[in-house]
Amino acid sequence: MVSRYAIEVIARRIAGDIVLAENTASAMRKWREIFGLTQSELAKLMGISPSVLSDYEKGRRVPGARFLKRFVEALLRADEARGWPTVRNLLSNVVPRMDAVIDMHEFWNPITVAQLVELVEGIVLNTFVDNKPIYGYTVVDSIRAIETMRGYEYWQLLGMTSERAVIFTRVSKGRSPMVAVRVSPLKPAAIVIHGPRRTVDPLALKIAELEHIPFILSLAATVDELVSKLRRAVEPRTGYVELSTSLSS
Repeated sequence: MVSRYAIEVIARRIAGDIVLAENTASAMRKWREIFGLTQSELAKLMGISPSVLSDYEKGRRVPGARFLKRFVEALLRADEARGWPTVRNLLSNVVPRMDAVIDMHEFWNPITVAQLVELVEGIVLNTFVDNKPIYGYTVVDSIRAIETMRGYEYWQLLGMTSERAVIFTRVSKGRSPMVAVRVSPLKPAAIVIHGPRRTVDPLALKIAELEHIPFILSLAATVDELVSKLRRAVEPRTGYVELSTSLSS
């Protein structure tokens, strides 16, 4: 399985490469060839004639935002049908251990801990609550992180800034995420755990107090619901390109 976040990372990389290329036409042709598609195959997926796509690849037309979005989505649909071979290969060259990251975004405007608690349907478990602004979030599959990530790779969960919430899913009692926080030189603005329904490890709570980090238990029914609420707080303000539903699993 390729996560929605991973797909978006690749989509933005492709779109950015084309937009910033000195020769847009050559960049479009390059990406079509990287994904192993003929002009006819890609044109069919985009719902246009091969001659129209040829015009773009020869520089006779300049792609706008809508056309570029259709172009990238068509590449990804084709790769999805093949089992994501090209996307998986690209991911290995972008961010290691991407499979542990379910979702990651920056907020257009920072939010407070209180707003975060509301978004994740959470309760604060420790006594420390800060008014420090939160500029983004990372949602992590804690089991995959434990299985695949090295200690130094934890830093990558902090994205562009450490002033963010790191949200660990599939958590049993919360000890492992907080131990990772304890040994990391970079500390997030808040930690959210999703999974425990009865007992949270006392050591996890103690570490949260020692590190002065708000420690929040999310009561969201599912991880999908949790991610959906976080995304709704991001996308209307940022103008992020939303990929089609078929590309989000």
